[in-house]
Amino acid sequence: MSGGGGGGLLFQSQYRLQFQHIITDGVAIGSNIQSCPRYAFSSKRLIATQAFSGAAGGQYSAGELIDTSSSKTRKQQKKKIAGIDQDELLDPKLLADPDSCFCEFQGLEIHHKLYDPHSHSQDNSSLTHTQDQTVNIPSLNLGLPMILLHGFGASVFSWNKVMSRLAHLTGSKVLAFDRPAFGLTSRLDSFGTNVSDAKPLNPYSMAFSVLATLYFIDFLAAEKAILVGHSAGSLVAVDAYFEAPERIAALILVAPAILAPRAIPKVSEGNRSERSNQTKGDSSDSNNLGKPLFRLLEILFKFTKFVTEAIMRMIKGMAGVIDSLYKRALSSVLRSAFGVMLVRMIIDKFGVAAVRTAWYDSKQVTEHIVDGYTKPLRARGWDRALVEFTAAMLLNDQSENKPPLAKRLHEISCPVLIVTGDTDRIVPAWNAERLSRAIPHSKLEVIKYCGHLPHEEKVEEFVRVVEKFLQRALGGSEEPSLQAVA
Repeated sequence: MSGGGGGGLLFQSQYRLQFQHIITDGVAIGSNIQSCPRYAFSSKRLIATQAFSGAAGGQYSAGELIDTSSSKTRKQQKKKIAGIDQDELLDPKLLADPDSCFCEFQGLEIHHKLYDPHSHSQDNSSLTHTQDQTVNIPSLNLGLPMILLHGFGASVFSWNKVMSRLAHLTGSKVLAFDRPAFGLTSRLDSFGTNVSDAKPLNPYSMAFSVLATLYFIDFLAAEKAILVGHSAGSLVAVDAYFEAPERIAALILVAPAILAPRAIPKVSEGNRSERSNQTKGDSSDSNNLGKPLFRLLEILFKFTKFVTEAIMRMIKGMAGVIDSLYKRALSSVLRSAFGVMLVRMIIDKFGVAAVRTAWYDSKQVTEHIVDGYTKPLRARGWDRALVEFTAAMLLNDQSENKPPLAKRLHEISCPVLIVTGDTDRIVPAWNAERLSRAIPHSKLEVIKYCGHLPHEEKVEEFVRVVEKFLQRALGGSEEPSLQAVA
């Protein structure tokens, strides 16, 4: 602004006071570890802001009040993941059920549940409302405990409907535990550091889950156990078998997330006759080896084959190095703040939808089921642990010392049952059928009108096929290799 005598710029400053009302929510935690009422308290903060007015500037009046209610609502909405409030995350033990148990293993508090058919002290309300129809289940008295291994994103909650039924069926204890990064098992606070350096064994690795499974066999004071794995839990069950085959009495793979090999090598009579014919052809061709032209062609062929194989080995080696570098780079990105934000966004957008997709009839997915699957989202550190688990699976390099799992499936010699739903949208039933052909003498059961969760959606049918399998495998009765259960 120009002055009359002196000429120059004159800045006029005004101060305005803004009162912002900030409401901070708190959570009261009772001793009974149940949902508690919320209380609110308010505080006022005085902010002095300097505003300038120039040639094109605007004027601000003092004492202007800013309404922050809309921004506060948006902030609260951002603090909910899959409908679960993220303002006050709790220690997993504070979210435990009355029948929950915890044990320390390799620095983690592993959450598990145990059902003993011989004990009459099972008065837990969380079990009785879903597991009270066990009177008509015959006991096989196998003398073998059973360990249940949940899939990705699940917990011991997914076994609630069948734990007591399987216990009464086998006449032995049944135990289910939360794998690290899931359920109410404690989270290791090592985000941003190399987990493998912080602990002797990465708690989010497959090897840790395998060792935890074998630990629980000892925990049950048993020499052998029956392993039941669902989805990704089937990988843990199979890896536990290869780690200690003498400890595994049988495998029950439910909707197994194990990629079955496309080609199943078999040595049949036809192959043998073909090989014999090929041998005869080779012997007839050997008569021509005396001719110089044939000898030269043979030498050129062998040389070309040697060079080609050398080039392919070099390419595979380079591909392995590039793949390893790519995985490690991606792992670093995942284990950053961006990775945590990405995981939270994916769980928020698709978490509940994935649960409904897993069922054949999504209308059967009640609020109780949704609450059971989303409850772990209230545990402190759930998002970072899930990132660490994903990174550990990405860097799971066991091919250096062992062949890929798909090439070892034919080595499984214990009894194996594979159960799948005919309408599984997550792991198609055809993969289970192919897997059954890859594992010698395995039995396949296809449950009709069922999705990815037979042990939740078709409880009666699931227990029935397990009973048939155990009677045949451990009791000597014969059953067809493929059954369609209505």
